[in-house]
Amino acid sequence: MILLQNLYKDYQVNGKLVPALRGIDLSIEKGEIFGVIGHSGAGKSTLIRCINLLERPTSGSVVVDGVDLTALEDRKLQEQRRQIGMIFQHFNLLSSATVAENVAFPLKLAKRPKAEIERKVSELLSLVGLEGHRNKYPAQLSGGQKQRVGIARALANDPKVLLCDEATSALDPQITNSILALLRDINRKLGITIVLITHEMHVIRSICDGVGVIDGGRIVESGKVVDVFLKPQHPTTREFVEQVADSVELRETVAHEKSSGDRIIVRITFLGEQTYRPILFQTMMETGTSFNILQGTISRMKDTPYGQLVVELDGDAQQVNSTIEALRLRGLDVEVI
Repeated sequence: MILLQNLYKDYQVNGKLVPALRGIDLSIEKGEIFGVIGHSGAGKSTLIRCINLLERPTSGSVVVDGVDLTALEDRKLQEQRRQIGMIFQHFNLLSSATVAENVAFPLKLAKRPKAEIERKVSELLSLVGLEGHRNKYPAQLSGGQKQRVGIARALANDPKVLLCDEATSALDPQITNSILALLRDINRKLGITIVLITHEMHVIRSICDGVGVIDGGRIVESGKVVDVFLKPQHPTTREFVEQVADSVELRETVAHEKSSGDRIIVRITFLGEQTYRPILFQTMMETGTSFNILQGTISRMKDTPYGQLVVELDGDAQQVNSTIEALRLRGLDVEVI
């Protein structure tokens, strides 16, 4: 659906060339919710604005639904942009227009018939849960309601792609969760491909199928959220994973246990339905190995349940190795830490 190939973007700042993107290669599937996570200044906002060519890349190509946007003249590009909706961190609503008028704005620009505009506005306000607010002005709305208006407006032209530029970072946690749930619902109902950028791993874990980690203008790690979250490879990725994991406490616990003697400590990862099965207990009973749970969590990544336990194993080397092998044979990922 979206293919970025060898994408570079440079800016001229005080006569000097400043690179923002450095050879980005990224592929996003149709109907996927894909997140790009990175620190401030990493290049994520530039990247998402290059997808609809609000920022024109210095070199490389941007292909959306089989069309190379970088090869289009202005008129053709404008037509293709209608297939790409965008919502913003600070909403960007027209303050002097009502909710209904804000949603209708892109439809009026496209010169749609009045009856069609009215029908579409009502349909979209129902979709985002704002049926009773159509005649209000942005100043009368909460932050979450303003973002819902922004989402409805972005969907007005029935786009195939929805870009979200830090869409929840100006909202409190409870409202953030409601907006994420709305985006997830829109993805399921409409089959629309969603690309969002964020600096919060919670957002990625909640709704994304895939993720790319950007650092210094480069994608340093990418893949399915489950794989990247549970087995982060790059230091930047591990730093973001710590936002939603007790990694600091874990390091302190492991250091304390190691200082107490020669211990075998493992991280056991459960995925899917195995998360809810007594696999650990059954295996330990069979091998006769004693164990002590140092830390554990059970949660979900979008639709996938997962669990992680940090366990101290007590027994001779052969017994412990047999236990680890038995756990792996039952489909668990076991890492000696």
